[in-house]
Amino acid sequence: MSFLIEKFLEYVKVDTTSNANSASCPSTEIQFDLANIIVKDLELLGLKDISLDENGYIMATLPSNCNENIPTIGFIAHIDTAPSFNGTSVNPRIIENYSGEDIVLNSKDNIIMSLKDFPELSSYAGQNLIVTDGTTLLGADDKAGIVEILTAIKYLNEHPEIKHGTIKIGFTPDEEIGRGANHFDVEKFGAEFAYTVDGGELGELEYENFNAASVKVKITGRNIHPGSSKNKMINSILIGMELNSLLPVDQRPEYTGHYEGFFLLTDIKGDVEHTEMEYIIRDHSMEKFNTKKNLMTSSIEFLENKYPDARIKIEIKDSYYNMKEKIEPVYHIIELAKKSMEDVGVVPKIKPIRGGTDGARLSFKGLPCPNIFTGGHNFHGKFEYISVQSMEKAVQVIVKIIQNLSK
Repeated sequence: MSFLIEKFLEYVKVDTTSNANSASCPSTEIQFDLANIIVKDLELLGLKDISLDENGYIMATLPSNCNENIPTIGFIAHIDTAPSFNGTSVNPRIIENYSGEDIVLNSKDNIIMSLKDFPELSSYAGQNLIVTDGTTLLGADDKAGIVEILTAIKYLNEHPEIKHGTIKIGFTPDEEIGRGANHFDVEKFGAEFAYTVDGGELGELEYENFNAASVKVKITGRNIHPGSSKNKMINSILIGMELNSLLPVDQRPEYTGHYEGFFLLTDIKGDVEHTEMEYIIRDHSMEKFNTKKNLMTSSIEFLENKYPDARIKIEIKDSYYNMKEKIEPVYHIIELAKKSMEDVGVVPKIKPIRGGTDGARLSFKGLPCPNIFTGGHNFHGKFEYISVQSMEKAVQVIVKIIQNLSK
């Protein structure tokens, strides 16, 4: 078994689920379980300046092997997996020479990954796929990125004839809960630019992402016995439902794609007396992003006027911004990645990220950092899978980027 696949299967079995309700960094101590393993592997690969700090950030250096003046480049991936689905007791399975038919993930519970639901599966016929057992996510997001970076470094060590400049490696905690860049020390990292290896299908190359905000709404009503509640009861649940009805239906994520933003109600809980709601707001356009936030605020103001005896509180916090404005002035790093993909037979798919990466916030911290593919699909759920051949191509792309940078 190749180093790439051996390490991937080892890493995904280590639970690294992050927790948005935790105030610590990393948000879960279990992320150190994998971080410590990675540090040992970095040592075995002979990297220098290896560090794992108290917040769970790993950094390391592959020194230059030539005297040329080559820009220092970085590659970054994240350790944690998404808390949106079970990441405990991951039991990956390799399907060799995939037939192109429906995949039974778990016969006991009749969990099937079907071509009807996932038609892109058919394009992987004849390849080797790594899938879940239907009870957990896989963790290719982003353990695939980690092992692809390590495998590229291993290849460079084994081929000293490939001349390169200084290469920086960084692995972060808590990316899945939007905190991956919180304590990332850009100055210590020391790269002129970097790539996050955190994308999806083969060929993805991304330098545009959403502007993002989180919204918390707290509604306090008045609970009165229903038998004597006329002109007295204020049902906070119904006010919350009315708030949601004021937001445009066609701007929900299930009806949007490409550059279209959305409002997403992510959580609601309550009773007659008190209701709490949480939303996320997303848009690539800063103008439309601000319009969405203003609509949320004006909707609350409307309800406050309509129900003066209710108390409605809203908190909107920006999470991250579109990195496009930081990448366009250094667009040569996109051209570098694009050419490198083409050089190894990968068709680049330059498209906006309908989400965010560590690279978005790192770009605003002074480290331009677009995103390249890992080869995975259906992240954050039981239908997550990855092609071994796509992983191998990701390694080739990383190596080729390093080679082309030195020319």
